[in-house]
Amino acid sequence: QVQLVESGGGLVQPGGSLRLSCAASGTIFIIYTMGWYRQAPGKPRELVATITSDGSTNYADSVKGRFTISRDNAKNRVYLQMNSLKPEDTAVYYCNADLQTVRFSRVDGWGQGTQVTVSS
Repeated sequence: QVQLVESGGGLVQPGGSLRLSCAASGTIFIIYTMGWYRQAPGKPRELVATITSDGSTNYADSVKGRFTISRDNAKNRVYLQMNSLKPEDTAVYYCNADLQTVRFSRVDGWGQGTQVTVSS
């Protein structure tokens, strides 16, 4: 059993900052890539940023220079620092982890999502 739990969402004014956190727990052997995705109302889920186990990162063009993804491998956590937030960043943000369990099953895990609203 694997769980991913996000925290840190909320309401922020344009130009503000938020930091999202995601903790993975359960029968985890190793986590490969972790990432953040988001889904705005009426739109498909889209990639925000990913980070591999060795720290290589990838960002959507819309967030480059404003968002920073990081992870703590020892704690099975991934973070998303969001700066200079815009109204178009409003969405439910989901944590994702590509991992292997102790029974050597490959799992594509998702969190329940956390709401980020950017509005004045």
